[in-house]
Amino acid sequence: MEREIDMREVSDGKLYAANDLVKADCRGCHGCSLCCRGMGNSVTLDPLDVYQLCRGLKTGFEALMTDRIELNIADSLILPNLRMTGPGESCTFLDEQERCSIHGIRPGMCRLFPLGRFYEGDAFRYFLQVHECPKRDRGKVKVKKWLDIPDLKRYETFICDWHAYLKKQKQKVLADPEQIKPVSMELLNRFYVMPYHMDGDFYGQFYQRLQKA
Repeated sequence: MEREIDMREVSDGKLYAANDLVKADCRGCHGCSLCCRGMGNSVTLDPLDVYQLCRGLKTGFEALMTDRIELNIADSLILPNLRMTGPGESCTFLDEQERCSIHGIRPGMCRLFPLGRFYEGDAFRYFLQVHECPKRDRGKVKVKKWLDIPDLKRYETFICDWHAYLKKQKQKVLADPEQIKPVSMELLNRFYVMPYHMDGDFYGQFYQRLQKA
């Protein structure tokens, strides 16, 4: 999700690359699950997130939509996000022990927290959100280790290309607000609803769809 923010107010004033050390290690988040609660519709899912959920849970997009994820407007487009539910507005993947039940396949935004992305043209760097996580004794960790994402360079390229595609679709909608539904439905059907081959390479399939789009 793209936000207009003052970096001086939300960060430590630094920008980080994948090999940089950053004070983000929450040491297992023991006894804390605040970032899994009350997030509203802010945990937006990209196509890789949904692919990994479908593959890991052996299910499909439509099944996830029944009780795990939902659709909302984000950055002028209709996109899927993790569903929050119950009195505490908890993520539906939070278990009885208040731990993430899908930690190995958790979405990119969950892996990123408490970091954020600062986009610069066709690339981005990471920044530390200093007010979002209440844990005060965080340790230093390399950004790439904290993210724990295989083939990080390929992933970062995918994030940049997906971000650029969304910006183009957003511009269409801003130019003609009546286009929000057709533009969003085309996007959702092409990149989320249409099943991926679970035994195939996600990135290859994604770029085939992006080319056609």
